[in-house]
Amino acid sequence: MPVYSMTGYASAQHSMAQAAPGQDLRPTSHGRLGLEIRSVNSRFLDLSFRLSEELRQHEPALRELLQGKLKRGKVEVRAGLEASQSDAVREPAARVLQRLASVQDTVRTWLPDARALSVADVIRLGATEDTSQADLGAPLQALAAKTLDDLLAAREREGARLAAMLLGHLKQLRELAQQASPLVPKLVEQQRARFLERWNEAMGLAEGTASPEAAQDRALTEATAFAIRIDVAEELTRLAAHIEEIERLIRKGGEVGKRLDFLIQELHREANTLGSKSAALELTRISVDMKVLIEQMREQVQNIE
Repeated sequence: MPVYSMTGYASAQHSMAQAAPGQDLRPTSHGRLGLEIRSVNSRFLDLSFRLSEELRQHEPALRELLQGKLKRGKVEVRAGLEASQSDAVREPAARVLQRLASVQDTVRTWLPDARALSVADVIRLGATEDTSQADLGAPLQALAAKTLDDLLAAREREGARLAAMLLGHLKQLRELAQQASPLVPKLVEQQRARFLERWNEAMGLAEGTASPEAAQDRALTEATAFAIRIDVAEELTRLAAHIEEIERLIRKGGEVGKRLDFLIQELHREANTLGSKSAALELTRISVDMKVLIEQMREQVQNIE
């Protein structure tokens, strides 16, 4: 399965003068139906709708459609029906004119001072009448399904880019861990030699009151304690295990964002411990480089579904 980003955008339009595939629209339908979907990262699925008045009744169906395809992200859906220029001055149907005339007569019977309808009023009310009778549910659902597919395709493309970036960073982390592994034995041997040298100097100052064997044993004991204090074998082992698991999840794909976020935190913990145990400038540099890479990964993982 691919890795999906939570960031994406898609939009589509449908002319109401033409029937959608497999759908029959009434001859009175007109205008252009437009819909767009924006998505950004979020811990959960957060849907919001900005629909024009004639489309608000279809929000539950749109919500159900999106919940079936999206798992996480802050998603905003905008949809509206726009009248075309030709529709703006289209002659109202005879039945509409008859109805408006009847309503006007009724109103003026009770309210003689009421203003008569103007031509602009008739055109506007006639367009409203046609729009209200148009079946918008089917074309809106078809348009939303198409736009949602486009959004998923955009999120998949962005997810592939994020996955490639993460795999590249994991490769660099593995290389840094390989550089750190041989440093600890070298540091222990250097410290052991340093302890022996210091104890030999101390013996010379003490004019032989301590035996060479005792000095050597003490130096070895100090070196052993130092080795335990700076040993990062466990950290490197856990680091390698986390890197391997992150790679497995990325290649598996699907809804892996939350698990990746947790593993990134564990990576940072091990890199931080590695730096706190550092007894050499080179090991400190490796730890800093690791934390820079991990922080970059953390920012990108926040966008993965």
